[in-house]
Amino acid sequence: MYNWPFPISLTMIHMSFCASLAFLLVRVFRLVEPVTMSRDLYLSSVVPIGALYSLSLWLSNSAYIYLSVSFIQMLKALMPVAVYSIGVSFKKESFKTDTMVNMISISIGVAIAAYGEARFDTWGVMLQLGAVAFEATRLVLIQILLTSKGITLNPITSLYYVAPCCLAFLFVPWIFVEYPILRDSSSFHFDFVIFGTNSVCAFALNLAVFLLVGKTSALTMNVAGVVKDWLLIAFSWSVIKDTVTPINLFGYGLAFLGVAYYNHSKLQALKAKDAQKKAAQPDEESSRLLEEREGEGIGKRNESQK
Repeated sequence: MYNWPFPISLTMIHMSFCASLAFLLVRVFRLVEPVTMSRDLYLSSVVPIGALYSLSLWLSNSAYIYLSVSFIQMLKALMPVAVYSIGVSFKKESFKTDTMVNMISISIGVAIAAYGEARFDTWGVMLQLGAVAFEATRLVLIQILLTSKGITLNPITSLYYVAPCCLAFLFVPWIFVEYPILRDSSSFHFDFVIFGTNSVCAFALNLAVFLLVGKTSALTMNVAGVVKDWLLIAFSWSVIKDTVTPINLFGYGLAFLGVAYYNHSKLQALKAKDAQKKAAQPDEESSRLLEEREGEGIGKRNESQK
């Protein structure tokens, strides 16, 4: 194991790499067009998102020091619960009893998984739950602050604007928490291979998300995320030799069923919305043809009167 317990420094390395590469793709190679954004919009929209993103990354990376990889993936199943709850509080989601029951079932499943965790650490759980809360708030703010203003950011332009802001926010705790230890540690040597490949993976993850959502949908991304969590649990159990208890699997299985049902409900609602749009199109087409015929009739009457 590499044994480098500096999550803020690791996150700053990721953000530095992503910001630099995004700058090259946008400003130098011009592969992606930048979004027109005023200073006020940047301060009111991007800065809060960058602050929440930095907190989410900091806490989630810190949780790996205290918890197993498999258990962290189980805790991440609470993300739909957090997003829905915060969306309801911000009045971006309508409260529905069946959806709330679904959210409660997911929470119960995660609680059972936590009860059966062999390496349970209260501080680590608090860090991961905090990361989930900040990430969910960030997603809701993106919808409120950016989508409502007609601005869409793909991961490259998102990193172009958000990564430098996130880096600035991380710099403050890094100065007081990790820099003194790194400064006094004579044994530390920056490994370009390890950190370089790690940063490339972080950037590739953002790009993969963009390509997947662009080719399919955000719902597919959620389903793929659930499959990814199961694969990570299997990988941590078989390769990293994390302890996964039967109670862990039972609890996460219950949470998984809740997440799957939530995704299914979203899919059904999306299909119903598309069906309504298709049903409305013939009516709009008929109204347009009727208006054209009436216009032609009026034109002919005017000609006959002349």
